[in-house]
Amino acid sequence: MDDTLVNGTKTTKELEKVVIRFAGDSGDGMQLTGSQFSFTSALWGNDLATFPDFPAEIRAPQGTVEGVSGFQVQIGKIDIYTPGDQADVLVAMNPAALKSNLQFARKGGNIIIDMDAFVDRNIEKAGFKTNPLEDGSLNDYNVVEAPISSLTKAALEGLQLDNKSIMRSKNMFALGMMYWLFDRSLKETEKYIEDKFRKTPALAEGNKRALNAGYHYAETIEALPARYKVPPASIEKGIYRHISGNTATAWGLIAAAEKLGKQLFLGSYPITPASDILHELSRHKNLGVITMQAEDEIAAVCSAIGASYAGQVGVTTSSGPGIALKGEAIGLAVMAEVPLVVVDVQRGGPSTGLPTKTEQADINIAVYGRNSESPAVVIAASTPSNCFEFAYQAVKLAVEHMTPVILLTDGYLANGSEPWKYPKLADLPPIKINEPQKSNGTYYPYARDPETLARGWAIPGTTGLEHRIGGLEKQDLTGNVSYDPQNHEKMVRTRAEKVARVANYIPELDVIGKGDGKLLVVGWGGTYGGLLTSVKELQQANKKIDFAHFNYINPLPKNTQQIFEKYDKILVCELNMGQFASLLRSKFPGLNILSYNKIQGQPFLVTELKEVFINHLKD
Repeated sequence: MDDTLVNGTKTTKELEKVVIRFAGDSGDGMQLTGSQFSFTSALWGNDLATFPDFPAEIRAPQGTVEGVSGFQVQIGKIDIYTPGDQADVLVAMNPAALKSNLQFARKGGNIIIDMDAFVDRNIEKAGFKTNPLEDGSLNDYNVVEAPISSLTKAALEGLQLDNKSIMRSKNMFALGMMYWLFDRSLKETEKYIEDKFRKTPALAEGNKRALNAGYHYAETIEALPARYKVPPASIEKGIYRHISGNTATAWGLIAAAEKLGKQLFLGSYPITPASDILHELSRHKNLGVITMQAEDEIAAVCSAIGASYAGQVGVTTSSGPGIALKGEAIGLAVMAEVPLVVVDVQRGGPSTGLPTKTEQADINIAVYGRNSESPAVVIAASTPSNCFEFAYQAVKLAVEHMTPVILLTDGYLANGSEPWKYPKLADLPPIKINEPQKSNGTYYPYARDPETLARGWAIPGTTGLEHRIGGLEKQDLTGNVSYDPQNHEKMVRTRAEKVARVANYIPELDVIGKGDGKLLVVGWGGTYGGLLTSVKELQQANKKIDFAHFNYINPLPKNTQQIFEKYDKILVCELNMGQFASLLRSKFPGLNILSYNKIQGQPFLVTELKEVFINHLKD
């Protein structure tokens, strides 16, 4: 908190950063409320990171803890890498939302509740034995008891709306309160409402009335004696938008296809949390994107393999359970050596597991999860916005090395969002393509580039390039079916070496720090923000700690061992039981590679990580 300015009877306090969490029933519109607050803050110029926390139950009973939906966002005038550990402001629309989200509220912070929802029946349904507004359990917080439901009804009086529609507008009342509290404009949300309810003017008017009523209510009540201002962040000039990981993934795939001058084909079966990639790509038929919602995961991946064989950018998307079903077909792509891209948006498992919660437990299946020797390139995005970069990179590596590439994201990245600067297509790295033209002599489909070992991408129907393809072992050069023992070993080793040589075409591993610390913290994928923030804060306290983050899993960056050998301890932090740590130990035996693991369907908190790191530095 920097400055306090007198503004009439209330003060305006400037903050460097702040965390807000919205929570309510899954029908209360908390995801929309949080998204609109985030969008408005992004337009204001704040850096931000979001964390939508969906309920696992599709239709949990109203008012129960199991049906609570949450949305957390951290905004700041500084670089923001996480949605924050604890909320400075918690908006709880009912007792169940308070019950399940109080653990995420900072003591001393504000809790804004809809007091109309705190009736005996709802309190009991949420699992409270006494009314938390009366029993002293909230004494450590500044509780604002706002009659949100009744004031929303009053604001919408006279409109020809039923009670259900009126109550669905109360999230806009809560959003209006937040807009006043953090000095945000209502204009963009009003425009959104007008566009969304263009065909139902009464609903548009009702939501705008609720939004303005909440704004003016917050302005007048004594329970909020101050408002807060978070100035814009200093960011590189350019055109930005607020983007989620799934949208960024879809756009990265489109950009790569555009760069190649080819059509993008997606074969997919809907599955949480990957379905939004299918939804987003289906909107871009004008860019030549073809999407097919298949009857099952196997059909989805096989159709993508067919598109790749036919000379287009073939992609399939799924989450852990679907990746398991696709395993045999991915092996076919390994054998046929076609440029297939597989996007795995990881979630809690096994089996159906925790469909709406995040986890990083698919490294093993991505690297090893196919029969026999079936090597594939595995890469991982680390922020919602760089899902674009790594989706693009997945296509680039697949095409240039004629191999399946598995891109790992996760539910945290997929649903989270942050500002993203639009790149220019001309500035994106070139994608080299080895596409043989008409052959006047004998065509050898498995003749290879001497540096990459990639075979040519022969387009079916091209005169002189006729060749066999399929899952049976291929004879070197000719591609004919072969059961020769020596040929089989040669082809197995060649395919493995081809993937290993990808290390020559990816960036080396970077270290954030002095490069000679006592402890090297290692992460991969979506844990980047929490790990980076934790390490930087400890470095500012003069702790001997460094950080290395992996986006390339198989193969690993070429300088990995060279970096690891400089440290007494290597602590691998991941949201699983230690899969990446096990992979690293197998590659670099003898090094002191330790693990810190969390398997709760939630991301790492900065406070927990700092405590773990400090304990390791003491040893």
